[in-house]
Amino acid sequence: TTGAGASLSAATAAAPEAAAPSEQCPIAVPEAFAADADAVRAMVDLVLSGRSTPMAAATESLLKRHDPIAIINDVFVPVLDVVGARYESGAFFLPQLMASAEAVKAGFDVIRERTAGERPTDANANTATSDAGADTASATVGAATAAAAPNAIVLATVEGDIHDIGKNIVKMLLENYGFPIIDLGKDVAPEAVLAAVQQTGARLVGLSALMTTTVGAMERTIRLVHERCPDAAVMVGGAVVTQEFADSIAADFYAKDASESARIASTFFAK
Repeated sequence: TTGAGASLSAATAAAPEAAAPSEQCPIAVPEAFAADADAVRAMVDLVLSGRSTPMAAATESLLKRHDPIAIINDVFVPVLDVVGARYESGAFFLPQLMASAEAVKAGFDVIRERTAGERPTDANANTATSDAGADTASATVGAATAAAAPNAIVLATVEGDIHDIGKNIVKMLLENYGFPIIDLGKDVAPEAVLAAVQQTGARLVGLSALMTTTVGAMERTIRLVHERCPDAAVMVGGAVVTQEFADSIAADFYAKDASESARIASTFFAK
């Protein structure tokens, strides 16, 4: 893998030592970002205060000095974890959760534009994208080629959950590893996920949930996929998902972050 893929491999190798979180900044600033620690802390504040426009500009500035995948792994993912934890504890309410997610999306969109031309291409890759829910997702997949590439992955944010920034980050990292992605979007019904697996023959499914009210839909999706497509495996992740919960709903894999999802996929398809 070259370009952004090579950067991804380097970024997800050995994690550098990080400074302890300060009272002002709830995430640790990795040593690799030490020279830009103030900028990182400012970006975290922009996310927590839900300020999308300055977040895009701050990301553009940081990209001049740092690897885009490292920014995702070491800034975006940790602050999203903080946002999720604050929402779960009641410190954040739904409007704050959505504003923070939009701020991260603004930064992520800048990175996606920067890396779009560097991603590896595959003539056999079938990438279907939809954010309009289960009906559109199913129709989109139906329009795709029936047989997916051998290493294709179906991704979806589960039914009832309209937050897809985490899923989109995972998608970008997996694409940088060369995996064809069948993206069903957000608020995707279990039946639509099953239809995608059946129509494409994908062997790995990734499910994301940001809200505790939607984890039941994640369990139903896993049960349906396992019943109808026993050869398919399901990995789960998201701010409200833990290893314990993943085990309790019979998920095959738990990805604590986007980097872990790439490691899981690489190991799974190497078998």
